[in-house]
Amino acid sequence: MPSLRVLLVDDQASVRKGLRMLLSAEPGIEIAGEASNGCEAIDLVAVLTPDLVLMDVQMPVMDGISATREIIRQHPEVVVVLISLHDDETSRALAREAGASDFIAKHAVADHLLSALNSVIPRSQPNTD
Repeated sequence: MPSLRVLLVDDQASVRKGLRMLLSAEPGIEIAGEASNGCEAIDLVAVLTPDLVLMDVQMPVMDGISATREIIRQHPEVVVVLISLHDDETSRALAREAGASDFIAKHAVADHLLSALNSVIPRSQPNTD
């Protein structure tokens, strides 16, 4: 089964570490790399070619909404899932408008992340042999 390559983007190293631990325990998920802001994320998407970018909304240098717009513009095949401390309709609307495939509140990441990833990228394809 091919791996789902994920780029983790958050300005807090502890959040990235927690996401890495959560996702690394799942078969079929490979952490392609990490970035601490939207500018780094845009650069790394071009180099690392992840399938999915899991990105915080609020970060210094460039926020996740702006970075999502640019990643989707340059790499429309890449799926972006945004995470945020602020789970409100305005944040969700901005995420949708930017092209994000999903939005997860940080307080619910542990409970909802894997189901969200499975809903935006099917990781297992039926064998047609």
